[in-house]
Amino acid sequence: MNMRRVILGVTAALGLYVGVWAATSPQSFYDSFPGVGFIWISVDGPYNEHLIRDVGSLYLALSAAAVAATFSRTPDAGRVVGVAWAVFGVPHFAYHAAHFAHMPTIDVVGNIVSLGASLLLGVVLMLPGPRSARVSHSARTADIS
Repeated sequence: MNMRRVILGVTAALGLYVGVWAATSPQSFYDSFPGVGFIWISVDGPYNEHLIRDVGSLYLALSAAAVAATFSRTPDAGRVVGVAWAVFGVPHFAYHAAHFAHMPTIDVVGNIVSLGASLLLGVVLMLPGPRSARVSHSARTADIS
């Protein structure tokens, strides 16, 4: 299995974790995200069911795109998914980085690591694959044409 597919699988899992929880149980998500005793959402403002469900739907869409790209025969689909994760990840990371004052240090570290990792995964997906894979793909594409 190539690294791009592994990263797509990780982004799909991240998207499903956040997306299913936020879209199907927004109050629980608001009260308890990310889980395991930490609370990152409710400390940042009042509950808004519509917003939480929309965020869940966004994560589900990113996850669905990652799953679809996993089955693509070309790396281009994975690169497009990377663009989507990065475009989402930059302002998401920037917002949270500017709003850490109300959080304990452990939560700040958790936010930086988790948001930074999902952004980094998107950036890595955008990169071209190894030269040998690109050459191999080009040869296959030429054979199909």
